[in-house]
Amino acid sequence: AERPHFSVLPPLGLYVHLPWCVRKCPYCDFNSHRAPERVPEDDYVGALITDLEQVLPLVWGRRVQTIFFGGGTPSLFSAHAFARILSEVRARLTISPDAEITLEANPGTVDSARFAAYRDAGVNRLSVGIQTFDDRHLVSIGRIHDAATAMQAATAAARNFESFNLDLMFALPGQTPSDLARDLTTMLQFEPPHVSIYHLTIEPNTAFARRPPVIPDDDAAAALQDTVIETVANHGFENYEVSAFARPGKRCRHNLNYWNFGDYIGIGAGAHAKISTPRQVIRQVRTRNPAEYMNRVSAGTHITETTPVEAADLPFEFALNAFRLTDGFNLANYTARTGLPTSTLVAALDAAEQRGLIDRDHLHVRPTPHGRRFLNDLIELFLPD
Repeated sequence: AERPHFSVLPPLGLYVHLPWCVRKCPYCDFNSHRAPERVPEDDYVGALITDLEQVLPLVWGRRVQTIFFGGGTPSLFSAHAFARILSEVRARLTISPDAEITLEANPGTVDSARFAAYRDAGVNRLSVGIQTFDDRHLVSIGRIHDAATAMQAATAAARNFESFNLDLMFALPGQTPSDLARDLTTMLQFEPPHVSIYHLTIEPNTAFARRPPVIPDDDAAAALQDTVIETVANHGFENYEVSAFARPGKRCRHNLNYWNFGDYIGIGAGAHAKISTPRQVIRQVRTRNPAEYMNRVSAGTHITETTPVEAADLPFEFALNAFRLTDGFNLANYTARTGLPTSTLVAALDAAEQRGLIDRDHLHVRPTPHGRRFLNDLIELFLPD
């Protein structure tokens, strides 16, 4: 089989995982942990920097284009912590002057002064986990904030950040079409440049998996999804990725780098990384438990696995990301991101085209509306034999 060969390495992002929450949401399957009385902020930031230093040899001389502080609930940390992380990163890596630096925040942990302090610390994009503006539904999905707090957080985001995202969920227990329409109207009044709208799904190993709520059936959920897509399209948003909608020029660059199969460093408890070297693509996973992570990072034993991606798996891994984008991908980008010739895709593309799942010409491949509806069927065609 072909081995990857990169003449130019892909763009590079940095993901920083802050693992604590006030309380774990019953639908959440992310690596998050209930916060202790006092979050060990200084110790954890120190561990992040030690973690970063150990990954530097893999990315030496490369420029970071985007930074994303995810969680957990990063807004449990002070603005001082983010200022310190960013200055420590700048001392060790080149950050692009126009880098997009996003922080995830939850309404229950914020106020306008705190948002302004995050902006002053160097964060230039905020992502607020609203989920719904309806008090009844906030209770049904186990959120700690109420609708009034959600409104305040969205107001503060709009006031302090030119670039921000609001997260919404639909197909909530007992949600009617008019409930959803109301949520969308409320969200749009803040004029967000970017919104993420997710279908509530019951994930394994969550509280909802153990005690499932009654949620709208597939037909009802599909009708709700149509409402979402129509409403935001009428307000000038492009549905550029499965769950992401942006005004022109306001797409999330950090997430686009994932969908375009770019590289990313991941530091923090449970963080994942994907880093290309001239002859291979490496994935890393860090230990999930925050206390264990902090203990192990100084000895360098916090990375639980470092594995090269097999060349035979690269077409599938690329397709898994690229077909989430409405625009699909350029064939030249496939070669640039996987280090493989486009001949390694031809059989799968032929099969996908025959089944009406993609449109393509000699430069570009994009999923058809049918392909977007049956995304798993499309992506499966790229699995190695």
